[in-house]
Amino acid sequence: MPTARRTSTRALTRIGAVAGVAGLLTLGLAGPASAHVTVTPSTTAAGSYSVLTFSVGHGCEGSPTTAVTISIPEGINAATPTRNDYYDVTKQVAKLDPAVTDAEGNELTERVSTVTYTAKTPLPDGYRDTFEVQLQLPEDAEGETLSFPTIQTCAQGETAWTEIAEAGQSEDDLDNPAPAFAVTEASEGGHHDAGATHDDAAEEGEEGEAAAVSTETGSAAETQESAASSDDDGNGLAIAGLVAGVAGLLVGGFALLRSRRTA
Repeated sequence: MPTARRTSTRALTRIGAVAGVAGLLTLGLAGPASAHVTVTPSTTAAGSYSVLTFSVGHGCEGSPTTAVTISIPEGINAATPTRNDYYDVTKQVAKLDPAVTDAEGNELTERVSTVTYTAKTPLPDGYRDTFEVQLQLPEDAEGETLSFPTIQTCAQGETAWTEIAEAGQSEDDLDNPAPAFAVTEASEGGHHDAGATHDDAAEEGEEGEAAAVSTETGSAAETQESAASSDDDGNGLAIAGLVAGVAGLLVGGFALLRSRRTA
């Protein structure tokens, strides 16, 4: 192969290798940026009580996270955040005008609008954490998408995960999509299933105890019957042994008497 051709081949090989490394570095740098703030509900059924788990997987362009503020969409009036040892948690409320009546007949004049987790020690970039909020999903939201715009505040800068996809638009088209999920069909009985489930569990528990008692009683009876059967078997063996012993004595005595007569 001519020297010029060899040099050209080596140059192309080096260029390809450099391009490959550059591509890997680009993918590596793009990885954290694609790790959005997400939400995972324990249930999506309309009218049900759901625990929403919000996940934060990285900081703001390398800066550690200092706070996460989650907006609660309208139509949800109460939200109960889970305590976290590494954060101070606060709820902000907004006035309801006009006032609304909840499922228990209580008049509500304000609603929880945001929940904020403020880090006692900043969450380093490259580490993830989760935040839980319990709430009741709207009973009339079946088929709708609930979005929870979230502000991630960092030591330097912030990221607003607040973009909501429009009709015909995909979440993949958004740079900073808000955590969201679709509400599904209400389960049979809705959120009232909790009481029924409790009663059913109690009833099943009582039936289970009765069954256990019945089983124990049956086991005791079987044990007594087995013991009685064992006693009967033991008595029979004792009698048989006694009869065999008497017969042996008689045979021995008869043989002794016969030997004396012969002598």
